[in-house]
Amino acid sequence: MAEAIRQVAVTGRVQGVGYRAWVDHAARAHDLEGWVRNRSDGSVEALFAGRAEAVAAMIEACRRGPSTARVSKVREQSADREMLNLRRAGERFSVLPTI
Repeated sequence: MAEAIRQVAVTGRVQGVGYRAWVDHAARAHDLEGWVRNRSDGSVEALFAGRAEAVAAMIEACRRGPSTARVSKVREQSADREMLNLRRAGERFSVLPTI
């Protein structure tokens, strides 16, 4: 199975609605590595690494998000393994502080 690494930026009503916690839970359920964080512009940014099918499914799920969110746009782009270094040591998936 091919591995994929994708970085996403999610805009809309995605802060203050449990979006990061939802991403953390969903990414772990998809057995993905990576991280999620809020950005000061009101968006949520995430990095997903794993089986290509699982990464694609996670990105599709991000288009809906938790029931309390209102996603207006999901931008995605390729990323490299170096971006995984932002995770906390010893964690497969991290919820990072806001930048």
